[in-house]
Amino acid sequence: MKGSLIIVGFFALGVLCGLADVLPDLSQTDIGFYALCALMFCVGISIGADPQTLHNFRSLSPRLTLLPVATIAGTLAGAAVVSLLLSGRTVADCLAVGSGFGYYSLSSIFITEYRGAELGTIALLANICREIITLLAAPLLARWFGPLAPIAAGGATTMDTTLPIITRTSGQQFVILSIFHGFLVDFSVPFLVTLFCSL
Repeated sequence: MKGSLIIVGFFALGVLCGLADVLPDLSQTDIGFYALCALMFCVGISIGADPQTLHNFRSLSPRLTLLPVATIAGTLAGAAVVSLLLSGRTVADCLAVGSGFGYYSLSSIFITEYRGAELGTIALLANICREIITLLAAPLLARWFGPLAPIAAGGATTMDTTLPIITRTSGQQFVILSIFHGFLVDFSVPFLVTLFCSL
């Protein structure tokens, strides 16, 4: 949760600097694209540097490997339903925001590049909220809906920021599943966000 609050703090600081006009206007430059490339490079390093990744994936039950698919389908279905309630946003906009799956840093940059800063900001806040809700509500989700619920709620964050709370509430036996789930959902983010932004 501390990491999410730091991200929100930097976002708020950026907004204040933009309003106060204390920094040069970067909105017409390619800095977002280069930041995105650097971020994708770091994601690749973090996945490739873990020697246990392939071993952990091989030890999963085939039935449980469907959890990432269910998370993706459920999130997109929920985003589509929300789009019916929002008059100012299209279904594609809501699906693009939902496709962040809690991966706010990557998805918000993609959406800002394709659809502008307003929708990118909405994506940032929506995906930060998903992570914070998972961190705060994981014990209740596990108690009410079972040990897989916090993993599904965490989306792409289950291999890093929400992993400790998932381990504590769902049990140590779900660590490998949580990492696998986070990896696959994380991997889908750039493809799905790009797809829905291009519609």
